[in-house]
Amino acid sequence: MARRKKDIEPRPVRITLYRWAGQWGPFKVKIPCGECALTRDVIEDTMENELAGIPVELEVREWLSEWWKPLRLIPFKGYHAPIVLVENEIVSEGEALNRGVLAQKVVDVFAKRFMPEGTHLFGKYNCPHCAHAKDYLDEAGIYHDVVESPRALYEMLARVKPIVGPKTPITVPQIWIDGQYVGGAKELAKRLQRKVEPNPERGHSSMSKRGVGRGSIRRAAAKVWREAIATSF
Repeated sequence: MARRKKDIEPRPVRITLYRWAGQWGPFKVKIPCGECALTRDVIEDTMENELAGIPVELEVREWLSEWWKPLRLIPFKGYHAPIVLVENEIVSEGEALNRGVLAQKVVDVFAKRFMPEGTHLFGKYNCPHCAHAKDYLDEAGIYHDVVESPRALYEMLARVKPIVGPKTPITVPQIWIDGQYVGGAKELAKRLQRKVEPNPERGHSSMSKRGVGRGSIRRAAAKVWREAIATSF
């Protein structure tokens, strides 16, 4: 019996490493690349640590034998091993890999491909609303500290931005209950029928309505300029 579409598990996130090796026509790589070996070690260690629990597949290929494959992805890129791709998008080439760049890209793909299951709270240790929400959800939820864990921060942004929009400032906490996005402290309070006290530490993005707009900046600059001219005579 064929499996229903919704029952089919999403495929793992694919990482491809093109290392300095292989043969093309009369040309053959005879000297191994130290940065290629280092990059592979970084990938494998990142998979065991920052990416633990995320389904990831690593494929190592010989660059010289297939040099045209990464080269055709982006003009003038993909020609200098080691080359690292995440789902056919180049994230690093020509030098030892930055593991933070790799982790962020993989988590971004993972967040889009795999929906959260259960209850999750993304927050930080010095946020009072996060502490209250954690108390409410402690028995059933999984807490992710976005300050201590870069992966938690990457995942929170990758999951929330598509929901609220790219220009909406993201604050904590961000909450999922039974796999469904709830929102922040106010939205959780509505569900629990509790009152949320204002948090004086919670700032506003410069892109938000309460932020400083371009008009305000221009007016302030003009005022400073007028005062400077007045005092110079």
